[in-house]
Amino acid sequence: MKALAALGLVLLLAGCGALARREEAPAPAPSAQPPPPPAQPSGKGGYYKDDGPGANPPADLAAIPDAVPRAEALNRYANRPYEVFGKTYAPLTQLQPFRETGVGSWYGRRFQGGRTSSGEPYDMYAMTAAHPTLPIPSYARVTNLANGRSVVVRINDRGPFLSDRIIDLSYAAAWKLGYVEAGSARLEVDSILPGGTLVAAAEDKKQEPPKIQAPPKTPEPKTQEPPKEQAAEPQGVYLQLGAFSGREAAESFRARLYRELGWLSDTIHVVAGGALYRLHLGPYPSQGEARSIADRIAAELNLRPLVVVK
Repeated sequence: MKALAALGLVLLLAGCGALARREEAPAPAPSAQPPPPPAQPSGKGGYYKDDGPGANPPADLAAIPDAVPRAEALNRYANRPYEVFGKTYAPLTQLQPFRETGVGSWYGRRFQGGRTSSGEPYDMYAMTAAHPTLPIPSYARVTNLANGRSVVVRINDRGPFLSDRIIDLSYAAAWKLGYVEAGSARLEVDSILPGGTLVAAAEDKKQEPPKIQAPPKTPEPKTQEPPKEQAAEPQGVYLQLGAFSGREAAESFRARLYRELGWLSDTIHVVAGGALYRLHLGPYPSQGEARSIADRIAAELNLRPLVVVK
């Protein structure tokens, strides 16, 4: 979720997760079998775009075990600050108390097999999630406040990037929480230490979380050169979709954008300059034409690209 093919593109971040979910019918209680794929990808009661369960889901989703927290070295690239549609995100770089309540969504077959922000392929039937700022990888307990069900997921992707969404769960995790059909639900997210201790709960009780032996850190290079300047882009008007400190995150988010915006035929360029990799869509002959595309993107993703004139 994470470099993705998180389009949850970045943007790797891909990806990621889907960026928006349909909210219509109340969530049904899980049954022994997953719901069948919808006959239509959209419409009343349908899934967002062509997302949804896969053609051959596991026979018993309820039997899929929760993620088991364990000590893992943090990803060197997925926890750097990044920008998506003009908003800057600063991921946490260590495990620490974290509790958040808000609306969560999910992403499914549209992203299956795509690269997450961690570099791992997305598996909609694994207990994983995309989060804008929790460390990658890390673990969290997610509770559906409407029915009290909880699951433990591994954070391995970035997203969602809508202002009213706090987390994107895998299809399996959302199914176990009972909100697949509704598309979203009000959730509580608590960070977890390896061993299963709720970090936020330990803080609330003023107890010191159990100490664990940190995994060996990958040695950092002595010097890090900024991205090399690429050949100058042709003059024109571009839409900036995001800015990332790592190329993998930018590539992941670009892939995710192409998946989210199936109608998009223009090229999304990865432009290296200074210390960032920027995603530029275009060029367009005029600001009016660029803004027309920006409006269409905003209508689908509820996120507005920045207009850049060169």
